[in-house]
Amino acid sequence: MTARTTLYTPAVLAAATGLAAWPWHDAAPHVGQARSRTCGSTLTMGLTLDASGRVSAIGIRAHACAIGQASASAFARGATGQTRDDISRARAELGAWLAGEGDLATLAAQWPDIAIIAHARALSSRHGAIMLAWDAALEALK
Repeated sequence: MTARTTLYTPAVLAAATGLAAWPWHDAAPHVGQARSRTCGSTLTMGLTLDASGRVSAIGIRAHACAIGQASASAFARGATGQTRDDISRARAELGAWLAGEGDLATLAAQWPDIAIIAHARALSSRHGAIMLAWDAALEALK
């Protein structure tokens, strides 16, 4: 099986199209954008926080490959109720896992759908796309 076949599984493609569940809202008070240096994918995220500083609403505009979109979908499914610190910690764990140092199971406890993109770890050219949602969220919550 080729890397391309393994990479773009039906689950990845379904997650990528699942971004429609988080449409863009121009009124989002916190907006951030991220761009992958390796592939040029971009993602803009709008976040609304509740009174305790937890994510309560998400809007995403993605111009990314299916891996970037699937990763963003995993982010969106797990982001409600998270704080900036939670997102920052998860971003660090995701980066460690991509570098071969972390455990995906730990990250999946908070972001259950992240396992969908597990095969992309072997392709460093996709790592920037995988990180887009976390980077855009952290930019939005500066």
